[in-house]
Amino acid sequence: MLREVDLIACEDTRRTRMLLTHFDIHTPTTSYFEHNKAQKGPRLLRQLAEGRRVALVSDAGTPGISDPGFMLARDARAAGIPVVPVPGVSAVAALLSASGVPADRFVFEGFLPVKPGRRLNRLTALRALETTVVLYESPHRILAALEAIAEIFGDTPIVVGRELTKQFEEIVRAPATEHLERLRAGPIRGEFALVIAIGG
Repeated sequence: MLREVDLIACEDTRRTRMLLTHFDIHTPTTSYFEHNKAQKGPRLLRQLAEGRRVALVSDAGTPGISDPGFMLARDARAAGIPVVPVPGVSAVAALLSASGVPADRFVFEGFLPVKPGRRLNRLTALRALETTVVLYESPHRILAALEAIAEIFGDTPIVVGRELTKQFEEIVRAPATEHLERLRAGPIRGEFALVIAIGG
């Protein structure tokens, strides 16, 4: 597929170029990410309207899930341009499938609010739902997130996945307090996904 398109829009052209080089793919790339989406989105739509084929990829996971890819898909559909999904890795599905937590019903929250008060309020609302909760978190905010989760959910088991589907993948199930102790003991690297196992 990436050989067949005219342009690849990617979160980080350097990372994507490594993948393309590995598979000997020479399709041109352009960046499309959170801080340039307003400028790049209309340019990509113009190219699509002119009949060019554009693929959208992300550094990890699925484009459009907790990233600005949804805006490009939305605007393309509004302009009558077909959007064709290519199923791939999703941290939500990957972690749920390996967590041992009931996933017949769950809520995906994405990233928690940055401000402590809003974070606690959101977690309180999620607890009231009484269903499995899936979150994303960055390495810079994982400790603050786990502290808030411990405050609201107590000893509820939390499944923490780090670098899912990558070389240093790690999946650990424990209360939030144990995750905090473990993570504070060493350097924190990688992107995180969390499953709060309410009733699980």
